[in-house]
Amino acid sequence: MLVGVPKEIKNHEYRVGLTPDSVREMVAHGHKVIVETSAGAGIGSSDADYTDAGAEIVGAASDVFARADMVVKVKEPQAVERKMLREGQLLFTYLHLAPDPEQTKDLVDSGAVCVAYETVTSPTGGLPLLAPMSQVAGRLSIQAGAHCLEKAHGGKGMLIGGVPGVESANVVVIGGGVVGENAIIMALGMRANVTVLDRNVDVLGGLARRYAEQGLNTVYSNRATLERYVLGADLVVGAVLVPGAGAPKIVTRQHVRDMQPGSVLVDVAIDQGGCFETSKPTTHADPTYVIDDVVHYCVANMPGAVPRTSTMALNNVTLPYALALADKGYKAALSENPHFMNGLNVAGGKVTYRAVAEALGYDFVDPRTVLGG
Repeated sequence: MLVGVPKEIKNHEYRVGLTPDSVREMVAHGHKVIVETSAGAGIGSSDADYTDAGAEIVGAASDVFARADMVVKVKEPQAVERKMLREGQLLFTYLHLAPDPEQTKDLVDSGAVCVAYETVTSPTGGLPLLAPMSQVAGRLSIQAGAHCLEKAHGGKGMLIGGVPGVESANVVVIGGGVVGENAIIMALGMRANVTVLDRNVDVLGGLARRYAEQGLNTVYSNRATLERYVLGADLVVGAVLVPGAGAPKIVTRQHVRDMQPGSVLVDVAIDQGGCFETSKPTTHADPTYVIDDVVHYCVANMPGAVPRTSTMALNNVTLPYALALADKGYKAALSENPHFMNGLNVAGGKVTYRAVAEALGYDFVDPRTVLGG
C-alpha cells in the first residue's frame, strides 16, 4: 500500500501522523510511504530522517492526497484537505465528527473511508487510541489553568499551590476518567486542593484508594454537589467524555455567572463540543476568552502544544492499527476485529457510527454492511 503523511495545518498543530521510526516499520512491511516536506519539523524530525527511514519526500499536501491509498494524520482534515479526498481513499486520524456537521458532510460527500482514532475500542471497553492524548491533555489542563490563574492572563492572581501560610487554589475536576486522573496527578503534584466529581462510584473508589495519601477529595456528582464545588472553585477542569458523541453540558451559563471573578474553566471536552455551556473552540494562538469575569481555556488541540511527547505517545498506539490497515486492507482489518471496526465513522458516502448519525441527523448504516459482512 502507498501510505501518505501530510503536514498538519490546524492552528499551531505540530504533531505528525507517522514518526521516522514508524515509517521504518511501514517500509519493513513492504509498503511505500510518502511524506510532505517539513511534516516532521515540529517534532524535530527532518526530511533526511524520513528518507533515511525509507520514505519519499514530496513537495505539497496535494501530492500526498493525490497519490496515497491511505492518508495518516493526527487532527481532523481541514476544509482544504477534505476537498482533496477521493472516493475509496482511506483516512486514518482523529475526526470528532459529532459536533462538526461541516466536516461530516464533506467526508460523506468525498466517498472516502474514514477511520477515527477516538472511537476504536479495546476488549475492556477503553479507548486505546484516545488514551495517550487524554493523558497529555489532562496534564496540560493543569499547566494551562495555572497559567490562566495569573493576574496578567485574567485570573485571580493565585499560585495554584500557594506557599506556606497562604491557601492553595481549589481545583475541581469533573470526570474521573483518563483525562481527569491525569489532571488530578498534576494538580496534586502542584499542591492544590483537589476535588473530583463523577457519577461512577467505582471510579471514585479507585481514585480514592490511589490518591488518599495526597488528600484527593472524591464526590459523587449531582446537581447540588456540582453547583457547590464549581462555585467554590478557582480552577475547573471539564473532563467529561461520551465516546463518539457530543459532550453533555455539565456547567451551565448560570453557574458561570455565579462563579468567583477571575476563576478559570479549562474544557478538555471541547473536541466533542465542550462540557460547559459557555465553551467555544479556541486555538493555541488565541487560547482564552472571558465571560462574566471567568476565564475560559478551550483549545481544541491541546496536545499539539507538546508535539514531541504527543506524537511519540500517539504512534506507540496507532502504528499497529495502521500496519493492519496497510497489510490487510481496511475491509479485512476491520472485519477481523470488532473493536477496530468501531473506528469506522464514514465510508462510501454513509455514516457508520451511530452516535455521529444520531447527533447530526444522518441515517445510520451498520459498518458490517459497508464491509460486506
